[in-house]
Amino acid sequence: MTIDLQTLLNDLMQPPRIPRATYRLQFNQDFTFEDAQALVPYLDSLGISDIYASPLFKPRSASTHGYDTVDYNQFNPKLGTDEDFEALVSTLHQHEMGLLLDIVPNHMGVSTENVWWTDVLKEGLTSEYAHYFDIDWRPQNRYLDDKVLLPVLGDHYGRVLEAGELQVVYWHGDFYIHYYEHQFPLTPESYGKILHQVFAKLSEV
Repeated sequence: MTIDLQTLLNDLMQPPRIPRATYRLQFNQDFTFEDAQALVPYLDSLGISDIYASPLFKPRSASTHGYDTVDYNQFNPKLGTDEDFEALVSTLHQHEMGLLLDIVPNHMGVSTENVWWTDVLKEGLTSEYAHYFDIDWRPQNRYLDDKVLLPVLGDHYGRVLEAGELQVVYWHGDFYIHYYEHQFPLTPESYGKILHQVFAKLSEV
C-alpha cells in the first residue's frame, strides 16, 4: 500500500469532517472490499454518510473478525488487494462518503504470526519492539525482572512438565516450547543448554 505524501497533507489541511450517519460493515473472507464497493450506492441512497469498517489489517490466519491483528503494515489478504481497497475508497469519494477505520491499537493477536510479539518473547527487553507493548519489566516479584509472565498452563508447572505436555522443538532456525496450540520462542541464550542435552543423549547412542 503506497501513500502519496502531498495528498495526505492536503487531506489533513481540510476542516474536520463530522459523520452524519454511519453503517458498520464486518469484513471477512465472505465480505471483501469488492463486496463493500458494490454496496456503496445503496448505502448512499439510505442517507449513510460514512462506512464504519471492522479491522482491515492482517489478523491471525484463523481469524473471522479481524480484531486479532498481527501486522499493521498490510491489509488482510482475504479481503482483497491494495487496488481493491483503493477502488472502494474511490467509489466512496464519488458518493461523497467517508470511511471510519477500527484499527484496535490497544491489543494485537498473540501467536507466532505476530512478528513483533514473537520477537519480544524471544529477545525480551532488548527486542526492538519491546516498547510497543505495555509490559511491566520490573514487577514486585524480582525473579520476574525482564521477563514476560503469561498465564497459559492448565496446571502447576511441575505437573505439566512431568506429564510431558511441554515440548522443545526446532522450527525455522529457532527453538520453541510447544504447549498444545501454543508456541513460545526460546531466548538464544538458552540454546547452549538445549544443545548440550542433545549431544549428551547422542553420546549415549
